[in-house]
Amino acid sequence: MERPFAITLEVGSSLANHTGAWRTERPVYADKLPPCNDACPAGENVQRWLYEAEDGHYERAWRELMRDNPFPAIMGRVCYHPCQTACNRGKLDEAVGINAVERFLGDEAIRQGWTVPVTAAPTGKRVLVVGAGPSGLAAAYHLRLAGHEVTVRDAGRRPGGMMRYGIPAYRLGRDVLDAEIDRILAMGVTFEPETPVTDAAAALADFDAVFLAIGAQLSRRTDIPAGDSARILDALGVLRGVAEDEPPLLGRRVVVYGGGNTAMDVARTARRLGATDAVVVYRRTRQRMPAQPFEVTEAEEEGVRMHWLTTITAAGNGTVTVEKMRLDETGFPQPTGEFEELPADSMVLAIGQDVDRSIVDGLAGVRVDSGVVQVGADMMTGVPGVFAGGDMVPSERTVTTAVGHGKRAARYIDAWLRGRPYQSPARPPRAAFERLNTWYYSDAPATVRPRLDAARRTSTFDEVVGGLDEDTALFEARRCLSCGNCFECDNCYGVCPDNAVIKLGPGRRYAIDLEYCKGCGICVTECPAGAIDLVPEEP
Repeated sequence: MERPFAITLEVGSSLANHTGAWRTERPVYADKLPPCNDACPAGENVQRWLYEAEDGHYERAWRELMRDNPFPAIMGRVCYHPCQTACNRGKLDEAVGINAVERFLGDEAIRQGWTVPVTAAPTGKRVLVVGAGPSGLAAAYHLRLAGHEVTVRDAGRRPGGMMRYGIPAYRLGRDVLDAEIDRILAMGVTFEPETPVTDAAAALADFDAVFLAIGAQLSRRTDIPAGDSARILDALGVLRGVAEDEPPLLGRRVVVYGGGNTAMDVARTARRLGATDAVVVYRRTRQRMPAQPFEVTEAEEEGVRMHWLTTITAAGNGTVTVEKMRLDETGFPQPTGEFEELPADSMVLAIGQDVDRSIVDGLAGVRVDSGVVQVGADMMTGVPGVFAGGDMVPSERTVTTAVGHGKRAARYIDAWLRGRPYQSPARPPRAAFERLNTWYYSDAPATVRPRLDAARRTSTFDEVVGGLDEDTALFEARRCLSCGNCFECDNCYGVCPDNAVIKLGPGRRYAIDLEYCKGCGICVTECPAGAIDLVPEEP
């Protein structure tokens, strides 16, 4: 009779020698939370859709992505991809280009005309979403998939919120924006443009639930002495005017006051509108600038000048007066008494945005603190049936965060409408780089995405960053290390000295035959993904 191979003390099988009885620890397959998933504000199962994409199953990958995020083509352009910052592959060579693959899948869906059917039975419940920005539209998408009737009201003429009126076309093409929004509306979501909602209490009388998702579209002001001839504009007004094909007259010399991403967008937009000199004035250093580093770099490539450690003290008569600053021992800027005049036809304020909170003024029970609406873990305000998310609540103000809020709110709204609690899934332990066996992975540097050269950028609003083609998208997806999760590589099956690993078939992974396994831990050590743990043997 053929006997299984084993390391034994005498001739015979492992079973005959009771090798399973030697064990003090046993191997256990344990799915862990990939760092990319953990870092995604939209709650995407990044590793899962990359797994589908690396086999060329692009539609399956897209549909997996769409479980969490209805805007992959948009997100692939505007997300600041914290998933890549967290990616374990970055400690090996370079992080996986997750954002680029996401964009490829989103663009492929638009090309192929893929749609999302609503299969849930109608609930008869009606939900009003106030605000057609990323958070509101994401909530509408998920609520519609759950079978609810959804109406989205917005003060603007077209849906998109800050995606349309705050992000320039050179970062987000309007054809892409329209395609992904139209897909949501085609699911049966009702959009009512130019319909501002001023009283949430009155709206609740006509709907079963209300989700408030008003973006931060009020520009902050600051007291700067200015002469009658000074031309001072706000950043959001400039960007909205360009988006509505009514660009403001900025002149040839433009000074932008601020250090965030909006300041970079305005300065770069000014260059595209014909400004020969666009200057960003910021009171701290580059290292302390809130704008994304790549935004600053691209702005400088396009000829935008940066004045660090300066603040504006006056404007008028074709000039802006700035005072030089220095950082004290705590890193706070202090005035030096040294002044300089910068030539300027116009000055644009980009010093932050606020939310119009008047919609909740008549709602007893809604608490506003530090300028934002306070909500519970279920995204509900102090008024039953009124939920809030996006810029209206304490959070990082990004498109990705807003989309995550919309999904989360939809889960809780759906549960509330059905009269049952929603329990968020438990989060498994995070997959650590130290648990990976990187010997099995060859060097594979990330794909470089095509870009418009700087000289062409300032003469057009065409997208600066290009997308991947099918070959490069496939390569990039295959760079994923599958951190903390078995991908059926057969390593454990091949290295086990006791033939104790049993293959269960494609997609079903493996089992351990504990009659043979002696707990040597070789499978744990040799697992490339760190997906096997050794746990103490039960007494």
